[in-house]
Amino acid sequence: MKIPKVFFYLLILTALISSCKAKQATKNTYTSSISSDENFDKFYNRFHADSAFQISRIVFPLDGMYTNGHEEKRWDKKNWVIIKTRIYDIDTTDFKVDYKKTENTFTQKVWVENSGFASQCRFELIKKKWHLVYFLDQNL
Repeated sequence: MKIPKVFFYLLILTALISSCKAKQATKNTYTSSISSDENFDKFYNRFHADSAFQISRIVFPLDGMYTNGHEEKRWDKKNWVIIKTRIYDIDTTDFKVDYKKTENTFTQKVWVENSGFASQCRFELIKKKWHLVYFLDQNL
């Protein structure tokens, strides 16, 4: 049995339209995943668990400094000390903590009252990814 040309062309046209719709759906999914900002909580947890990831997400030279008595140092890759403790895990019986999250920043502070010890850092969303951009660690 011979298929009429009209049905043959309709079959080809249907296949082409289906293929284009599938490509468009894939493109839309890809575009939406690229355009969304990185989830802060996932970033923050990985930042404290994965030292290589942490280094990759610090903007060096890092603003802030390390102060211990009369010694002051600027942070660079050579003297950076990996941060392992999240602000949520700090024992608040000995330490005071404060943190604030906005759409594009996360700032955290830890200190011991009347001791000269304080730590402060700020994360910022840069090109849809979170980075540590400031860290002050002082022990006077």
